[in-house]
Amino acid sequence: MKIADKKALKRESIIQTALQLFSTNGFHRTTIPDIASKLQMSVGNLYNYFSSKDLLAQEIIKYTSEALGEKIRVVNMSEASAEEKIHQIVTIYFTMAKEKPEMIEYFLRVYLSNREVFSDGCEGMVCVSGFITEIMIFFDDCVSSGELRNQDFFSAFGLFMGYLGGMVFLKGEEVLPKEIEFYIDDISRNIYNALKA
Repeated sequence: MKIADKKALKRESIIQTALQLFSTNGFHRTTIPDIASKLQMSVGNLYNYFSSKDLLAQEIIKYTSEALGEKIRVVNMSEASAEEKIHQIVTIYFTMAKEKPEMIEYFLRVYLSNREVFSDGCEGMVCVSGFITEIMIFFDDCVSSGELRNQDFFSAFGLFMGYLGGMVFLKGEEVLPKEIEFYIDDISRNIYNALKA
């Protein structure tokens, strides 16, 4: 294996481990030595990959945004109707919340709760552009086809994410009486009915 490949794998393992620790223990309670210890590497070596905890946190939000964005890109490239695409996006989000809860938890409990960490280098939506871009494409395509009502992007995005984030939050708080997949059809229908032309 090439040195560059080994470095890329190590970088990925640092991101995955920090993601898990930040999501579970919180950003401020997790230290670089905690992450290094979990990886069985020295703190100094970890700093060779990420020069600060804030930069590592920014890389993690970019990583999670890209992972979600890639899945939505597949939906955007399909010939499905707006209603079907909404159902697929809700399914993707809820499945990720169940199978990789740390990714959604990170967004809700680290990214949104520690804005000061993301103010330098992640201004606006720079660090979540992988996900946001695909959602913008989804809205543009569905408005152009006449399936969704033309409206301000942030109004539509807020509605969409309010449903998704709210349900995932309730799941995380163990308030939902059923598994999150049970709600996919109803939430998808609600979002579609609120956005349709």
